Amino acid sequence: MERTRRPGDSAAPRDATSHRAGEADDTTTVVKPESHAPMVEPEPMGAVTVFGERIELAREFTADLRAHGERLGLIGPLELPRLWSRHVLNSAVVSPYLRGGSRVADIGSGAGLPGLVLAIARPDVELVLIEPMERRCDWLRAESERLGLTNVTVARSRAEEATAIGPFDQATARAVSALRTLIPLAVPLVRRGGELLFLKGSRVHEEIAAATKQIARSRLRDIEVLELGAGIVPEATRLFRATVDEAS
Repeated sequence: MERTRRPGDSAAPRDATSHRAGEADDTTTVVKPESHAPMVEPEPMGAVTVFGERIELAREFTADLRAHGERLGLIGPLELPRLWSRHVLNSAVVSPYLRGGSRVADIGSGAGLPGLVLAIARPDVELVLIEPMERRCDWLRAESERLGLTNVTVARSRAEEATAIGPFDQATARAVSALRTLIPLAVPLVRRGGELLFLKGSRVHEEIAAATKQIARSRLRDIEVLELGAGIVPEATRLFRATVDEAS
């Protein structure tokens, strides 16, 4: 506690008889520690543009992730100020690249980024969320049920052990691993002529250069990097897109 002297108070020592033990001292001020709780990002205007009539489900998911994500180890405490823009919308802008009626594997789903977000944005697409950690699978199942997402299946598995539940038309992944590791994991899950859709960071072109052998072995074609989300997210979402060759 900090003792605060009021203007006009005498600087002389107080008479010991004037303050008995246990009595309140009205000159004592309790200084409360400042709160360092991170700010929560308000919903960006572009969210309605991206999700359309599904915006309420997106809001519910974002609120649930904000309320429980840190406690469950799904997101870090510093992510709350950019939860919408850096995570939810960053994932959602990929949704137009999912093929209608397709079956999509989301590798290493974690918090549901991008898997649950894509399931919200594209109810016409079946999402299979592949995640090895039990507590994250519990979150994914509970959240998809709470949101009423009938187009979601959760598979507790490592990607390299999930070939039995394939093949898939497309595979997505976000913040899983570098392309030289991710491509060999994903290609066996995807049918010939199917697509890889990986959300990557600013060093994606360096990752492509480092994955030359894996790209050749997997016979990927039509490789491109798309920058998505202009006017919606502050930093573009970089999407690595490639087709698994029919002859591979």
